[in-house]
Amino acid sequence: MPLHVIVGAGATGSAAARLLADAGEQVRLVTRRGGGPRHERIERVAADAADTGRLTELTAGAAVLFNCAMPAYDRWPSEFPPLAASLLAAAERSGADYVMLGNTYGYGLVDGPVTEDLPMVPNSVKGHVRARMWLDALAAHDAGRVRVTEVRASDYLGAGAYSPFTLMVGAQVLSGAPVAYPGDLDAPHSWTYTGDAARTLVAAARNERSWGRAWHVPSTSQAPVRELAADLALAAGAPAPDLAHLTRADLEAIGRTDSVMAEFPEMLYLYDRPGLLDAADTAAILDLTPTPVAAVLDEMAADRRA
Repeated sequence: MPLHVIVGAGATGSAAARLLADAGEQVRLVTRRGGGPRHERIERVAADAADTGRLTELTAGAAVLFNCAMPAYDRWPSEFPPLAASLLAAAERSGADYVMLGNTYGYGLVDGPVTEDLPMVPNSVKGHVRARMWLDALAAHDAGRVRVTEVRASDYLGAGAYSPFTLMVGAQVLSGAPVAYPGDLDAPHSWTYTGDAARTLVAAARNERSWGRAWHVPSTSQAPVRELAADLALAAGAPAPDLAHLTRADLEAIGRTDSVMAEFPEMLYLYDRPGLLDAADTAAILDLTPTPVAAVLDEMAADRRA
């Protein structure tokens, strides 16, 4: 069986590891502490992926290297570039194909549905970080040094997912607390289930048409926050949510004592208007459809109860 190396054991990286292992393939899951799901075909390794030499050793003989790693949100500018450079170098040196888990930040402000062929025109610090990661990898692909593709997700839903919704809405809804959200509560928005992101990573790695381009994860929902919060409360048997708008000033005040929350104001352009992903290519070429949102919300409610 081919070996797959996955760096990062967040919700999506762990889901991708389980998918591959359940399919009978060998997985080496690399994290700083050696964490991740337990499975007879998942080897959990503690290593610093920014150490290119060590990561190259761990990737030797692998068919695919998956980059599902993410530094702390408030340390992206300092930690993401060297981490991404190390993963790209390890893929080149080992001969493994390179599959990146990305997001929509690199596109910048887009009016209308976002398609994968749009240029990188970032309008935020974190957007510039993500765009540079992709453009550097694409340059290596175009030079023939490595095969590269990127799977781009919107804001995450699912058990263990990390997103503005799960942090600022989902947890509060499930506990019956009031919600304050820094965006348009009634704007349609694409939501990505972490399990669908994992399935897209695996499908892209297996498809010869994947390389040298990006793919969007099919959205489990395009519901506004108000509707999604109400549906989550219903799934959990929680009270109907009490939602309010969190102003930029309020968010900035919170950020003065919370370094992670301080990173959100520059990304408000994603939430104060409709934000929709077009995943038609993923559906047509990778043959993927999204998990029904009702199943995702049930999972989140069950995880909270557990």
